[in-house]
Amino acid sequence: VSDSFPKDAAALSRPDLAARHGAPARVINMSTIGDDLLKPASPEFGPQVEAVIVYNSNPVAVAPESAKVAQGFAREGLFTVVLEHFQTDTADYADILLPATTQLEHIDVHASYGHVYMLANNAAIAPMGEAKPNTEIFRLLAAAMGFTEDCFRDSDDQLAAVAFRRDDPRSGGYDWQVLKEKGWQRLDMPVAPFAEGGFATPSGKCEFYSAQMKAAGLDPLPAYIAPYESVASNPELAARYPLAMISPPARNFLNSSFVNVQSLRDTEGEPHLDMHPQDAAARGITQGDTVRVFNDRGSMQARVRVTEKARPGLVVGLSIWWKKFAADGKNANEVTSQRLTDMGNAPTFYDVLVQVEKLQQPVVAH
Repeated sequence: VSDSFPKDAAALSRPDLAARHGAPARVINMSTIGDDLLKPASPEFGPQVEAVIVYNSNPVAVAPESAKVAQGFAREGLFTVVLEHFQTDTADYADILLPATTQLEHIDVHASYGHVYMLANNAAIAPMGEAKPNTEIFRLLAAAMGFTEDCFRDSDDQLAAVAFRRDDPRSGGYDWQVLKEKGWQRLDMPVAPFAEGGFATPSGKCEFYSAQMKAAGLDPLPAYIAPYESVASNPELAARYPLAMISPPARNFLNSSFVNVQSLRDTEGEPHLDMHPQDAAARGITQGDTVRVFNDRGSMQARVRVTEKARPGLVVGLSIWWKKFAADGKNANEVTSQRLTDMGNAPTFYDVLVQVEKLQQPVVAH
């Protein structure tokens, strides 16, 4: 997993600078950006958000409770800068849209979720047109804002050189210049890293009782925690919205990536909803019908595929379409929730109850 890589977070994020320049920076969870962009100033929240720089993301399409996200980005009092390659849903709300370099045009170093190799990303071509790496844009901003620390002038090579900790045995004496020339370097760790223990816990063991979880106010023992939205945990809500919904990536997209590619959109066709025959029959819905998927947070339109691939009581809204390419200008995140997980404050995209109804006059794309 990504945490197997001995990344030097302090060297890259420099938390010491926050203390030097005053109070620590406020951190806002991207999963609650819909609410947070709409919040007024208050003692609890702090000042209202007045400026946003978006990079490496497309929150108007990917963040939960999407109607609120779009409403927040549409605020007259919000100054929005987007660094992008493509005219995404979020780029449509930008006051300033800056061209960012692609992976082929800049230097970077990679960890991974899927293997145990550190990778050098060497630029294959010079930046095209006026495109700049995100790092260069932030260097220019830092200079314009009067930050004088040396780190704000570090080149991409200098940043890559401190990305991994040399003193960690897994990094094998990491040397960026060697990695840059070779292209890859295997972590010094076994293929099955926990076969002999060595877990990242105080005891080094797989802990059935976790003192760390207890200290965080969580149950220190393994336990089942029901979804926020289910027949069992919220029967009143389930009476109105009886179907669970999940929204995994469509086959031709990767979350919201590649939706800009016309050939992949043509292959995918349009937003689909997979639905079990029992659930479809109970609602008078047949193969190919256009339906409205909705709950109290919002709604989206999709074409139904009646299939036993979806279990009874569950619908699958393959995602994530950019809103501008959907007939009704909406996607699955219209109905997802901003509630966070009990551990880790992560999003609960797959914890959703909805109802589905056949549309007699569906919105047609132009």
